[in-house]
Amino acid sequence: MNKELKIIYMGTPEFAVAPLEALIENNYNVVLAVTQPDKARDRGKKIRPTPVKETAVNAGIEVLQPDKIKKNEDFLSVISKIEPDIIIVAAYGKILPVSLLEIPRFGCVNIHASLLPKFRGAAPIQRSIIEGEEKTGVTLMYMAEGLDTGDMIAKSETEIGKKTADDLHDELSVMGAKLLIEYLPKISSGNIIPEKQDDSLACYAPMITKSEGKIDFSRRADEIERLIRGLTPWPGAFTDYNGLQMKIRAAEVSDMTSEADFGTVIDVDKQHIYVACKDSVLAVSAVQMPGKKAMPVSDYLKGNKIEKGTVLGG
Repeated sequence: MNKELKIIYMGTPEFAVAPLEALIENNYNVVLAVTQPDKARDRGKKIRPTPVKETAVNAGIEVLQPDKIKKNEDFLSVISKIEPDIIIVAAYGKILPVSLLEIPRFGCVNIHASLLPKFRGAAPIQRSIIEGEEKTGVTLMYMAEGLDTGDMIAKSETEIGKKTADDLHDELSVMGAKLLIEYLPKISSGNIIPEKQDDSLACYAPMITKSEGKIDFSRRADEIERLIRGLTPWPGAFTDYNGLQMKIRAAEVSDMTSEADFGTVIDVDKQHIYVACKDSVLAVSAVQMPGKKAMPVSDYLKGNKIEKGTVLGG
């Protein structure tokens, strides 16, 4: 049955690799992988293939990398001629036009990294942490014309706890792969009763920008701690220290109290830098200076000194 199902897979970043690998490992017939064009990545800024392209090429799957998919008749013609049974999408990076959604007989199925209808959009993992959600997960859904508005097939949940966006990214990618493999036979046999989303419960998860990483110490320490985890590894939460951008890579809420001005370093010990916030104190445990690797505060203080009374954030 697996080989009889003709699948087109659309995805781009690392998040989309685990579901594609799961399809390959379970002997599904992935006839084509569609991914974004190769771009410069990492510090070297060399042009590198997308993670999905690397995975597909290694598995002998044909790859297509159109610059655009809307109003692209050549692309639609290629997809139509393949006559796919289903198109599976995971973090492809562009909204699929209706003309594409209508091609496969079992529809287009998306793996979305939130518990829909919450956090529709580009950055559900980061936003769920920043907004203080207790749990998140993945939703397997049929794609529709709107942004993540389609009917839901299944969900899988996990507790957020103190996980970073990086932690959740890897966990949810694997959860999405497992959910896909569990439900794909039901989808292809028509044994799915999809659930409509309640639009009144929906919220949007817009793309993360670098400027969002600037820490405002007039906010509560717990809000800043979530921001730090939500923006790890990219773009990182940062503040100004002696004219340089210091990224705060790890922190926790201290039980200390302070009436000092926001951003003031009120104490320093071997493990932490304590910073005054609104009604609370942030205990910083890892930092990263420009051109340096992230390091525990204990290591940073071996070669550097931060005086009490220093004000972070300019």
